[in-house]
Amino acid sequence: MCIRGQALIDGQFVDALSERSFASVSPIDGATLTQVADCGPEDVDLAVAAARRAFADGRWAKRAPAERKTVLCRLAELVRAHRDELALLETLDMGKPISDSTSIDVRAVANCFAWYGEAIDKIYDEIAPTPSDTLALVTREPLGVVAAVVPWNFPMLMASWKVAPALATGNSVVLKPSEKSSLTAIRLAELALEAGVPQGVFNVVTGWGPDTGQALGRHMDVDGLFFTGSTQVGRHYMQYAAQSNLKKIGLELGGKSPNIILSSYRDIRHAAETSANSAFFNQGEMCTCPSRLIVEESVHDEVVEVLVARSKAFVPGHPLDPATQFGAMVDESHTTRVMEFVAVAEADGARLAIGGRRVCEESGGCFIEPTIFDEVRNDMRIAQEEVFGPMLSVIPVKDVDEAIHVANDSPFGLASSIWTDDLSTAHRASRELRAGLTYVNCYDCDDMTVPFGGFKESGIGRDKSLHALDKYTELKTTWIRLGQ
Repeated sequence: MCIRGQALIDGQFVDALSERSFASVSPIDGATLTQVADCGPEDVDLAVAAARRAFADGRWAKRAPAERKTVLCRLAELVRAHRDELALLETLDMGKPISDSTSIDVRAVANCFAWYGEAIDKIYDEIAPTPSDTLALVTREPLGVVAAVVPWNFPMLMASWKVAPALATGNSVVLKPSEKSSLTAIRLAELALEAGVPQGVFNVVTGWGPDTGQALGRHMDVDGLFFTGSTQVGRHYMQYAAQSNLKKIGLELGGKSPNIILSSYRDIRHAAETSANSAFFNQGEMCTCPSRLIVEESVHDEVVEVLVARSKAFVPGHPLDPATQFGAMVDESHTTRVMEFVAVAEADGARLAIGGRRVCEESGGCFIEPTIFDEVRNDMRIAQEEVFGPMLSVIPVKDVDEAIHVANDSPFGLASSIWTDDLSTAHRASRELRAGLTYVNCYDCDDMTVPFGGFKESGIGRDKSLHALDKYTELKTTWIRLGQ
């Protein structure tokens, strides 16, 4: 398998104009996979110019929606055809289990491109109910040049959530993947060319956020900027948009998702096991990770016992082993950051119930065992800051009122969950929890048909569903006078 690390600009693989590059290092064993182009502002200028030319001449934007559908559905089939290659790249680059890369990530990426491809020729414009002597048309038009900056935890999937609706609506795209996991983005853009996306319509610039990302964010010829990542970095992108051309912006940011288990749920074991499964999925490297487990005191001991037992099933293993359920952290620096939270939590008075160690160090990789802290207060750093790792905090509460109060006592508002068999409590909590997603008696359910995004400091706008099309289009009103 040839692993490409070059940027893709105007349909061509290119090195950075500066000739600088950086190593793509696998967190599995510390091996260097390839050198990745370290693009600077001058490379971003070339990519944006290529995207602008492609948009202006209409090679993609002026194609009929049905034609764009055909190309995007063809891309979905190519993703499926290259499933094993893409899954291997994803696992080598960021450390998740190969079974997840294959069955979850690649499948979801193909589904995303097919879904937006199939949707785009079924979206109708509007005629406003104006007086009979006028005709007012309300039409969707593409933004133009869209910049997408995506994270490292689901590199392909997060890219597809932005690229698919942006392309479906006729935009040209410049994608910047995370410097920690650039490889599948490059391959995805190459497959898009093969599927029939014209040169210049889908470009990839690789590099670091402060350089490549900032150049995109500040670029005066970028019409829309859409970012997924931490709240801290999201603030920078919001500033870049304001300080440049007030480009349209969408931000899907961090989370510290509360997960409430009440005594009114009949199967406490099921709730606790599902909570552990969700917290430790993808090594806890998820913005929706239910890392704050808020438990009614009467069932607290039972919940913690089940959590500890279930966490033992998540044994860090070699990500290329199909039996592995729990892989490596993305890189050394992030591993160090997560481990620092263990010391912080203990210093704040939380009780370590299990885990808290770095393991498999002899492999040269970045592995942390599942970690549970009990007796956590909601004002502790471990309960307020996004760890983005396999670390679960258990917060005891007296009743549902205190549970909802604690759940909302956070700057974040991405996901939330409540476990109860009381219908009134479920309805009440789903309304009072300040989050973009609320799960009742489940966690991490997913479908392309529903929007994804958060309240408060968890972001602006929505990915997925038809609502995502609002981000990549502008509404135009055209008035036509009928007669004198």
